[in-house]
Amino acid sequence: MLVAGLGFAGIYAAIVLRLIGLGMASDDHTAALDSARAQISTARPDIVDRNGEVLATDVKSSSLYAEPKRILDVDEAVEALASVIPEMRGDDSVRRKLASKTGFVWLRRELKPEQRAKIFRLGIPGIGFMDENRRFYPGGATAGHVLGTVNVDNQGISGIEKTIDQDMGLVELRNLGIVPDRGIEPRRLSIDLRVQHVVRDEMLEAMARFRAVAAVGIVLDVRTGEVVAMTSVPDFDPNHPEQALEKQNMNRATAGVYEMGSVFKTFNSGLALDSGKVKLTDTFDVTPLQFGSQRIGEFHSKGHPLSVTEIFLYSSNNGSARMALRVGSQAQRAFFERLGLLKRIDTELPEVAAPLVPKGLSDVSTATMAFGHGISVTPMHTAIAGAAMINGGRLMPPTFFPRTPEEADRLAVQVIRPETSDKMRYLFLQNATSGTGGSGSKAAVPGYRVGGKTGTAEKIEHGHYNAGKRFNSFLAAFPMDDPRYLVLTVLDEPKAEAGGEGPATAGLNAASAAGGIIRRIAPMLGVMPRYDQPRPAVASN
Repeated sequence: MLVAGLGFAGIYAAIVLRLIGLGMASDDHTAALDSARAQISTARPDIVDRNGEVLATDVKSSSLYAEPKRILDVDEAVEALASVIPEMRGDDSVRRKLASKTGFVWLRRELKPEQRAKIFRLGIPGIGFMDENRRFYPGGATAGHVLGTVNVDNQGISGIEKTIDQDMGLVELRNLGIVPDRGIEPRRLSIDLRVQHVVRDEMLEAMARFRAVAAVGIVLDVRTGEVVAMTSVPDFDPNHPEQALEKQNMNRATAGVYEMGSVFKTFNSGLALDSGKVKLTDTFDVTPLQFGSQRIGEFHSKGHPLSVTEIFLYSSNNGSARMALRVGSQAQRAFFERLGLLKRIDTELPEVAAPLVPKGLSDVSTATMAFGHGISVTPMHTAIAGAAMINGGRLMPPTFFPRTPEEADRLAVQVIRPETSDKMRYLFLQNATSGTGGSGSKAAVPGYRVGGKTGTAEKIEHGHYNAGKRFNSFLAAFPMDDPRYLVLTVLDEPKAEAGGEGPATAGLNAASAAGGIIRRIAPMLGVMPRYDQPRPAVASN
C-alpha cells in the first residue's frame, strides 16, 4: 500500500508540475498568438470599378494553428487531425511542428468551414483557430491581370493589389503592429467592369475562332488616358494565385514586348506629316528597297507610286520606309522618344516591360522601324501613342485610377500639331471605311465612324523572321469626328479561319475582333450611333 501510495503521489506530482509549466508559459503563448494576429489581420480596401461594382473584397476565413508546448501527445494529435485532413498523416513537417518547442506554428491556412467544425469537435489540446482576412474576387479571371493577387498573408504581390500596398503603406503598418481592420475607403479604378467583360469575351472568342495562342485587348479613354478595359488571355483567376505562375498566363498587355508591325505606320505617318517635309498628296516610289543583303518586301504591291494616303490604306512597307528616310533618322528617333516608345511606361501597374530599341542610327533601322520591325514595345505603348495621334496630338501616361479632364490637361504633352492629328483621323477613317480599299474595313460598325490601322508582323524565331507565325494587331478609335475611345486588339499566332475568306492577316482577324468590341461597348459608354454622316472627304495637305 505504501508503494502504491508513493506511485500515485508521483503521478499527481508530475501532472501538477506540467500544469504549472503550462500556466507559466501562457504569457509566451499569448505573445506568439498576438504576433501572428498582427501579421495577418490587416484588412485591405475593397477595389471597385468606375461605377462602384466590387472587383475585390475581404472575407473572413479560419486558419488552423498549434501551440506545440501545449500538445500533450504529438502522435495522437497528428492522427486526430489526419482524420479530417488525410494528407497530414504522411506529412513529416506537421509532426516536426507539433514536436517543436516554439510558442506558435501554422498548420493549415484557409480551412473549409466543414473542416473547422470537425476539428473543433475533436477538442485537441494546443490546437486552435484564428479568423483572418482572405481576399475574394467576385469576377474571377475577368480582370485578373489588372487586379493582380495577394499572398496567404493578404499582402499584395502583383497588379493593382501590390500598388495599393505601396500607396497606402500597408506593409509598413503591419510591420509596426498597426492593424487597421475597418473604415478603409474603397479604391476606385478607371476600369469599367461591363466593358472589361466584353473585351475579354471578344478576345477569347477571336482566340478560339482564329486558333491563336494568345490575345490582348485594350480600351482607352483618349481624352484622359484612363484604361477602361485591359485583358490578356490566357489569364488567371486571382482567387487561385498559383495560376499566375504558369508561363502562358503572363500579362502580354504591359509585361510583354513585341514587334507590332504595320500599326507603327500610324506613328510614321504622324512623324512625316508633322515634320512639314511630307504632304498627304505627295507620292513615293514603292519598289523594293535594298540594304546590302536585306530587302524590304511588299505585301500589297500595287506596281506604281502611291500617295501618302494610299501608302496608309494599302499598308506599303517601302512607301513608309521612304517617308521615314525623307524625314531622317535623328528626327524619327526624337519623335519616337516624344511618344514614349523608347522607355518604360509610367503607370500604376507594376508589371511593365521596357522596349527593345536599336542602339545605333542607320538607314536600315530607320526604314524598318517605319513599319514596326526592329523595335519591340508593349501593346500598351502602342495604345498610348496611338491615342495621341488622334486626340489632338496630346500624349498622357495611362492610368488605372480615375482621372478628371483637368488632371489630364495638366499631364498632357503636345507631341504633334492639332492639324496633323486631324489628318491622322482622316487616314484612320478612310482605312476602316468600306469601299475605300483600306485594310481595316472589317472593323466598321454602322453609325459609329470607326477608324483604324492594321498590323501583320512576322514573329522572330532563332534570329530570323518566320512567315508562318504572325503577331497581328488592329489599332482602332471611335467616333472619328470626335474621338472618345481607342481600342487595340492583338492576336498572337492566329491561323486562317476554317472555311474563311482568306489568309491570317490582321484585316481579317484583329480588325474583326475590334469591330465586335466596339459594337457591344459603344452603347455602354454612352456613344450613340449616327447615320446622317457623309463618307470621309479628302483632307487638305
